Amino acid sequence: MDSWTLHWLQASGDLAEFRAELTGEFAAAYQTLSRLRPPPRLDILIQVLPGETIPEMGIVGRAYRSSMFSMTVDPHNPNFLASLRNGTLHRQIIHEVHHCLRMAGPGYGWTLGEALISEGLAGQFVRQLLGSEAEPWERAVSSADLLCTPVERQALDATYYDHNAWFFGTGIHPKWLGYTLGYQMVEQWLAGAGDIDAATWINVPASLIIDSAVEAGFVSQKA
Repeated sequence: MDSWTLHWLQASGDLAEFRAELTGEFAAAYQTLSRLRPPPRLDILIQVLPGETIPEMGIVGRAYRSSMFSMTVDPHNPNFLASLRNGTLHRQIIHEVHHCLRMAGPGYGWTLGEALISEGLAGQFVRQLLGSEAEPWERAVSSADLLCTPVERQALDATYYDHNAWFFGTGIHPKWLGYTLGYQMVEQWLAGAGDIDAATWINVPASLIIDSAVEAGFVSQKA
């Protein structure tokens, strides 16, 4: 992992028991990415924060900028060990690395539409590299339901939107709607794009994928 530096934060909890396994998963993810392109230079923060992870996994990642992301784990979560050993952590590392790569190009995005596409691209990137199925949050709402209630294009252009409501279900939207919608929008675009290169996986304009989603019926042009 010549380009990645792991920083083990200690103040909130010690990970000595799992350090070797965690390091192995980062090394495996590094090799996975190397099959497509040289891994970017990254600082990766690894920390314990009980109760601050996704309950279904016992881990959560967050990309801060093009050169840094964090992976928070909760060894007390009953799902943590499975996530560590069944490939979930491996997939989440690749997901966060894609965010960092995109932040170095067009950026994660400031609008709801750009955020949907960044999350959808990261999820589909994992699927491309690992041949994995969609994560639970990427299939939380059926395609039929998404097509029955298409999101309005005007909403996607909003810079002031409730991210937690769209992605975590804290408001009127179903839990994980944003992740699922973004994943489906990118899947629809990929179906027509054919084979794409590494640069396109990272830098494709969000507007191109949104236009494809309009044609497919996931997005409505009505004002």
